[in-house]
Amino acid sequence: MTALKQYQRLEAAGLWRATPDDQRRDVIVSLGDATLIITDRSDRPLAHWSLPALERANPGATPAIYHPDGDAGETLELPEDEGNFISEVERLRAAIHRQRPRPGRLRLVTLAAVVAAIGALGGLWLPGALIGHTVSVVPAAKRAEIGNAVLDQMQRVTGAPCTTPAANLALRRLSARLPAPDGQTDRLIVMREGVENTVQLPGHIMLLSRALVEDHEAPDIVAGYIIAEQLRAAARDPLERLLEHAGVSASFRLLTTGTLPPDVLRSYAEVRLTQAPARVAEDALLRAFEKQQVRSSPYAYALDITGEKTLPLIEADPYANTTSRPVLSDGDWVRLQGICGA
Repeated sequence: MTALKQYQRLEAAGLWRATPDDQRRDVIVSLGDATLIITDRSDRPLAHWSLPALERANPGATPAIYHPDGDAGETLELPEDEGNFISEVERLRAAIHRQRPRPGRLRLVTLAAVVAAIGALGGLWLPGALIGHTVSVVPAAKRAEIGNAVLDQMQRVTGAPCTTPAANLALRRLSARLPAPDGQTDRLIVMREGVENTVQLPGHIMLLSRALVEDHEAPDIVAGYIIAEQLRAAARDPLERLLEHAGVSASFRLLTTGTLPPDVLRSYAEVRLTQAPARVAEDALLRAFEKQQVRSSPYAYALDITGEKTLPLIEADPYANTTSRPVLSDGDWVRLQGICGA
C-alpha cells in the first residue's frame, strides 16, 4: 500500500488497554506500512493493528477510540490534541474503504464473466477457473470473516481457545516477530485439543496446538512450526483449500451473495482438522528460517528426535554458529506457556 509511505513516521501519544479488565497504559502510536504500531514509553512493542481491520467506536467524537475489527475489548484512545494524527488515520481508513470492491459491482462483473466463461470453454474449465477467480477477488475482511466462521465450527471439536490477557499479549508479540511471507501478521490462537500442530485458516488465522507452547523449553520450536505453516499457506491459499472442498456452487454463492452455507463451513471444519500437513521443501524452510532469524535445528529435532530424517535442517542451520534474534523474551515465553492454565 504505497499510499501509506508518507505517513510511516507519524506518531502520537495515546492510552491503550488489551482487555476491558486491564488498566489503560500510556503508549506511543505510530503509522507503519498498513499497520498501526503501539509501543510503550520504552519503545517495546505492545500490539500491531492492521489498518484495513481498524474500527472506530465513536466516529466524530473525542477522545477518538479505536479497536481491532471483532475485538471491541482491546482499545486505543487518542486525545483531542492529537487531532492531526487522528485526521491522518481517518483519511487512510477512508482511502482503504474506497479501494474495497463494491459488492453490487463485484457481483455484476463476476456474473457476466462467469456466463461468458461457461459459453466459451464449458464445464471442463469452469470449476478451477471459478474457484481461482473467487480466491483472487475476495477481500481481506471477508477472508477473516470466513476464517472466524470456520473457527466457530471447529470449536465443537477443539473447545474454546486458550486465553489470558498476559499470554494474549505474548501471542501478539510472537505474531509480530514472525510475519508471513506476504508481510501480513497472523492471528495466532492456541487451542486446547483437536489440533495436531498448526492449522492455517483464511484471513491469516493460525491455530496452534497447546503442546507446542507447553511441551518445549524454548520458543524456537513453535516458531519453526509457524514458519512451516506460513510456507504451506503461501503455496496453497487457505481460502482455495476451503472452496475446493466446498465445490463450484459454494464458490458461485460466495461471489454472488458474499456468504457460504453453514453446512459447508461445518463440513470443512471437520475435514481440515484431520488433514495431514503438506511437506515443505527443506531449502524453502532454510531460506525462511534465515529470513526470520530463527534457528532451524530445534524444529528439526522436534520433528525427529534422532535428527536422521531432518539432517539437512540441522547441518544447514543458518544460526548454528552465530546468535539468532530471540523469538520471545523469557517472561513472554513463560506467560505463553501458561495460556491454557492447568
